[in-house]
Amino acid sequence: MHREDINRSDLKDSGENKALDSAQRSGQGAADNKARRKVLIAFFTTAIALLLVIALLVVTIDPFFHYHRPIEGFPYIVDNQLSQNPGMAKNMIYDSAIVGSSMTVNFNTNDFANELGLNTIKLSYSGALPKDDFNILSFIYDEDSYSRQNGDVKAIFMVIDPNVMTADINATKYDLPEYLYDDNVINDINYLFNKDVLFQYILKPIIQRQGTDLSTVYYSWWTPEYYNEQWVMPNYVPAEKVEEVTSKDAYIDSTAINLEKNILPFIREHEETTFYIFFAPYSVLYWYDVMQENHLDATLYQTEYIANTLLSYDNVRLFDFMDNEEIITDINNYADEIHYKPEFNSWMVQCFYDGTEEIFEGDIEKDMEHLKAVVTGYDYETLFSRYSIKQE
Repeated sequence: MHREDINRSDLKDSGENKALDSAQRSGQGAADNKARRKVLIAFFTTAIALLLVIALLVVTIDPFFHYHRPIEGFPYIVDNQLSQNPGMAKNMIYDSAIVGSSMTVNFNTNDFANELGLNTIKLSYSGALPKDDFNILSFIYDEDSYSRQNGDVKAIFMVIDPNVMTADINATKYDLPEYLYDDNVINDINYLFNKDVLFQYILKPIIQRQGTDLSTVYYSWWTPEYYNEQWVMPNYVPAEKVEEVTSKDAYIDSTAINLEKNILPFIREHEETTFYIFFAPYSVLYWYDVMQENHLDATLYQTEYIANTLLSYDNVRLFDFMDNEEIITDINNYADEIHYKPEFNSWMVQCFYDGTEEIFEGDIEKDMEHLKAVVTGYDYETLFSRYSIKQE
């Protein structure tokens, strides 16, 4: 055979081998791609299945009560006012509610049952601004709420803190988890696939089997030993002295707007509800700071304005604990300038029942005169000298 024929034969065999190798590689590549697709499909199928299981678990347990009432027997942990209050307001069974700032967190709802025969739910927001009160009252009076479907709200127990009534009417104390406050189901993804919800509010209580006692929910962390002068005074720093006096009516306009936008609409629209509203007994240390900042008369006049406005409504019962001299002059009743012992919350419930400290038209002016006499006549020098606090 000629050399050129041999070369042609070799080339032909080489080409066939290359084609065979290429086909084999192509087949192997297709097989590899198919295997990869199977892996990816398996991965995404597993991931989707896991997400569906998590979503189903969250919807079923619903630790923030966003969709339904609590399921019987589950040990719910309730410690998140911002996230859990809306759901509790909408889906719990109750005929009365506690709303407002940390002045309300130490109420025990058993006291309301024992004294007033009410099934009361606590919906406090620590540091609540008027808009926070508006938000939770809106849920309480939502026509779709479980309680509204099963009878009227008989009573609202609410604190008014004059010092926050000048806040912006749309401001809340903290940023809200909007997905729990609106009707947009799309953004519920933030709830359904939330690791804190899954681990802290579903798996943790399943493991611990110890839920929250709703009668004392949101209780302050201070235990009895913190309510004493020896704890309060070393942690107290007096306000700096302000020379300019705040005009007497400086707070009236903003207070009036907040009342009109955030509080009064519920009082007007729900005559079936009795609103038990109170002014809390802040200690003389709080009032010392007010005097240091030179707005005592403005604050007292503001309080008179709030009281007289509220007393114009027949379904409001107003209680003034602010000038209770026995309470506010004893620092052993407090854990700081304003937060008082839980036993005073229990006493307040008795007052709601028997009318002690309730005020009527013409009373608030006398109470504010008394309060001014108490706080301006108090012996701060002796108190401060025991803890080397200098008066300016």
